Amino acid sequence: MEQLNRRNALMVGGALGALGALGVVSPAQARAAWTWSPQGSVAGAGAGADPRGVWDPEADPVVAALLDSGDVPRVNALLRTWTKNGQPLPAGLPADLRDFVEEARRLPAWTDHAKLDQAFSFTERRGLYLGVLYAMASGMMSTVIPKEARAVYYSYGGANMKDRISKTAKLGYDIGTRDAYDPGGEMIVTCVKTRLVHAAVRHLLPQSPHWTDAAPEDIPISQADIMVTWHSLATTVMQKLLEWQVPIAEQDSVAYLHSWQVTAHMLGVRHEYIPASWREADSQAEQVLTPILAPTPEGKNLAHILLGLGAELDGTILTRPLLGSFTRYTLGDEIAGWLEIPREPVFDPLIRTLWRPFIAAREFGLHFPGAKETYWLFEEFIRKVVLVYLSEARPISIEIPVVNRPS
Repeated sequence: MEQLNRRNALMVGGALGALGALGVVSPAQARAAWTWSPQGSVAGAGAGADPRGVWDPEADPVVAALLDSGDVPRVNALLRTWTKNGQPLPAGLPADLRDFVEEARRLPAWTDHAKLDQAFSFTERRGLYLGVLYAMASGMMSTVIPKEARAVYYSYGGANMKDRISKTAKLGYDIGTRDAYDPGGEMIVTCVKTRLVHAAVRHLLPQSPHWTDAAPEDIPISQADIMVTWHSLATTVMQKLLEWQVPIAEQDSVAYLHSWQVTAHMLGVRHEYIPASWREADSQAEQVLTPILAPTPEGKNLAHILLGLGAELDGTILTRPLLGSFTRYTLGDEIAGWLEIPREPVFDPLIRTLWRPFIAAREFGLHFPGAKETYWLFEEFIRKVVLVYLSEARPISIEIPVVNRPS
């Protein structure tokens, strides 16, 4: 109750402050100061406040009020009809929620639409690698990010991981579409609704005795946590592409980063925490992502659910052993060991031997006329099949939860 009262006071006042350990995994890490300089951000300046003590003062009180009033089911039904970026909001929303969403849906002033177009061109040519990495690097890495694993496991989404993953997959799908941030796209809607979900989880999880017993922090999903997830996606993907020696032109690299910078803004991250370059992203990730990776019982459980869902998609090709081997190849032996993924005498050496030559052959094929379009047509088909499977052929609707994990 003391934790909940303290959190409610923060929410009502829109206050921001540090609360001690804040999701780190050891006392040594808890004492580590936030040292990444805001001069390396898209803002180029900032107060330098530790993001582990910063949440979302715009969204949090709005969603807390919705939950306390019992109005969430009605609001979810209304927001279900808002699917396109340029679409007017449905009538009947509470005034404070409408005001929040209208402000939250605005792109930052520094958005460069030419770079966003170039980012889509990059996705057209390298969509296969991006899809593989979003699943086998970012998705599996999330299970060894302790705060993220616990927040997912004990929140409402943890009870139905197939549905939970479909919503995450929608964000990965939407950012890779041609019109992601244009009026006819859906990425703005997806980000704003995700921001509302984050606010709800911040309100609900401190009420869960299971989460409070397991988590070292008082409030989940700080801005540091969002940036940790951001790095597990954008930064990790770019690092792996370079490690795999995928040829990436400078304009593609800059454009891909820009698409994720815009995404961070749309998820409510302060500009002083959004890296301005890949060099700065690597530097921030070294502080907030790499040191905190660790196994948890919740993460192990989620990892094996993820591997099982992947194998269900195609029980003949995407077997658990193959997916486990690709996880080991992508994230390394230590993380595979944490997740208790067994070594595979056939698939482990096969992937190590064939993946790089496959990339080289695919890159060579891009030089032929029509290859880019053919690759994209095939890969887009796969991406849509995955979404249909995860959503069980129903529309994917990101909705504000009203309870924690029922169990």
